Amino acid sequence: MNPDTGTTPRPCADGCGTMPACAPLAVPYVPFQQNGSQKYDQANALANGTIFPGLNLPFHLKVNAANLPSSHSTQLQALLFVITELGMYLDTHQDDAEAFQLFKQYTEMAREAKKQYEEMHGPLTLRGAGQGNAYRWLDDPWPWEFKKSEGD
Repeated sequence: MNPDTGTTPRPCADGCGTMPACAPLAVPYVPFQQNGSQKYDQANALANGTIFPGLNLPFHLKVNAANLPSSHSTQLQALLFVITELGMYLDTHQDDAEAFQLFKQYTEMAREAKKQYEEMHGPLTLRGAGQGNAYRWLDDPWPWEFKKSEGD
């Protein structure tokens, strides 16, 4: 509080962009992947939150990939996660031919996994609801109602 005016000064005006004198300082470290970096498989990538072991920083809760449920939805989620990770990597490494080949390979695997999932469990999106002979969006079971059959 300013003793002369009795008001609390605002540290920064909206859109000003300056730091107040009392702002804490941080020194960020952002690792940068090199071409040809090691990569996790899709289940470990999903469990670790990154496809790149070099970016797997120790400050988060580690999930054991073996403990992830072995379901069609988890497999599809892992594939889509890897595609997203590779896409972000390719944004900064457009010339990495190996990563681009992996991107195309995982994209095809995800397309096939989504097709198989929808054939077995129903559509994932409204767009997929009309791809058969009938509108299937409201067909049961809903994903949270799915139960494994005996022997799975």
